[in-house]
Amino acid sequence: MAHPVLLNNLEHRELRVITRRGAALGDQLMSVPTFPSEFRDVQACYPIVFRKTTDGLGFEPIALFGFEDGENLFLRGERWDAPYIPLLHDRQPFLIGVSGEELMVNVDLEHPRVSRSEGVEVFKPHGGSTEFLEQANSMLLAIHQGLQGTPGLVAALLEHELLESFVLDVELNDGSQNRLVGFYTINEDRLQALSGEAIVKLHQAGHLQAIYLVIASLSNFRMLIDRKNATRHD
Repeated sequence: MAHPVLLNNLEHRELRVITRRGAALGDQLMSVPTFPSEFRDVQACYPIVFRKTTDGLGFEPIALFGFEDGENLFLRGERWDAPYIPLLHDRQPFLIGVSGEELMVNVDLEHPRVSRSEGVEVFKPHGGSTEFLEQANSMLLAIHQGLQGTPGLVAALLEHELLESFVLDVELNDGSQNRLVGFYTINEDRLQALSGEAIVKLHQAGHLQAIYLVIASLSNFRMLIDRKNATRHD
């Protein structure tokens, strides 16, 4: 159970964060949400698809790490085998806190990365922020600003009926069948059929680049399948 509290240099002066990777540290997950301003980095490594939000009323883009719950095909023991980790996962155990107009840093004291005996120091001995905490602050700000772009993109996709559900059937080298369901992607035929005016509108709003980055990311499914096959021989 998450236990987020406001980070401060008095109560948390001895706080440390374990930065190595591992299943026991929360890295064994199938996906994590992402956002348009991060798509360029994410699409270089992972497929970007959409799923319905937990309330069932909207959609959110996610980076896929595997084909089933609890599967991260990029996790290799204590190493994450990709040059980029999506910010909404990499920021753990820190979270954004909002008080009116002010943004604050919260920390989940129940997260397995939190320690008082090992890991990177969060505060200097005399209470100042370490470079590690400054990097976390920058990451949280990028997330906060980046998430502002998601509603507009999703609204544009729905307005032009560009989201469609898909089913991915994968037969592995050992003959086993795997099916990925419950996700959505861009309908490229509808995108191509849009009027010039609609395309210009999407471009001016900054959505067209995001749409094409999502489409480009789908080529990573082949690499994801290769990783899945490799696990059968490990």
